[in-house]
Amino acid sequence: MKQLLISTLLAVTASAWAQAPAPVDVKDAWVRATVAQQKSTGAYMQLTAETDARVVEVRSPIAGVVKIHEMAMDKDVMRMRELNTGLALPAGKLVELKPGGHHVMMMDLKGQVKAGDVVPLTFVLEGKDGQRSTLEVKATARPLGAGAGAAPPAAAAENHNQHKH
Repeated sequence: MKQLLISTLLAVTASAWAQAPAPVDVKDAWVRATVAQQKSTGAYMQLTAETDARVVEVRSPIAGVVKIHEMAMDKDVMRMRELNTGLALPAGKLVELKPGGHHVMMMDLKGQVKAGDVVPLTFVLEGKDGQRSTLEVKATARPLGAGAGAAPPAAAAENHNQHKH
């Protein structure tokens, strides 16, 4: 009986450790507000991981589909594409998700995102050892036109379904 109790406690402790929040610092998390019928938007923030990790999935209850994307110039044309292998978070290095660069793309929105709304995001992180953990982020919606840096073209956000991945 004593051995069963010890085994159970060890299993619960190991399970809790595997699900513990990843050692990632999140700063300035925000989402671009939308207009009434808009079906997609982006989330932006600054991430710094204590150890090497990779974002392998992102989820949000406000969207049917959530992906990590990057925007980059290709022969004088700005293109957006999904990062199928995830987003690397090198230990101690700032990784910025920003308009015109890497970002979280939320598609098939379930409703309008209004300025001031708090949008929950769940990041699934994978360490070098293959262990996965989740990171809960709350991003505040900023009005259209707000945010730092170059914003993606309006058509990129509004007509995202036409992009090829």
